[in-house]
Amino acid sequence: MLYWVYILLCSDGRYYVGHTSDLEQRIARHNQGRGALFTAVRRPIRLVYSERFESENNALSRELQIKRWTHAKKRALIDADARRLRELSKSHDHGNR
Repeated sequence: MLYWVYILLCSDGRYYVGHTSDLEQRIARHNQGRGALFTAVRRPIRLVYSERFESENNALSRELQIKRWTHAKKRALIDADARRLRELSKSHDHGNR
């Protein structure tokens, strides 16, 4: 079975990160207001990023990693901007020393 980590763009400009084994159905549930309270009050939502995994554990680990990221870092991931991702990771690492 395949699993997906996904990022949704909500109507208020915020991102929602989740994981699922059925991406199409999960997105539909979010848009129907039945996916999560966070997205239910921020509809409509739009899928802006997804990654595929072969295990739920790997998908969940990646979801938790991305959830800890800043809005800017999530945006760099969505934009596939590897340079910006590296910059944001370095600035975050230096801030934790």
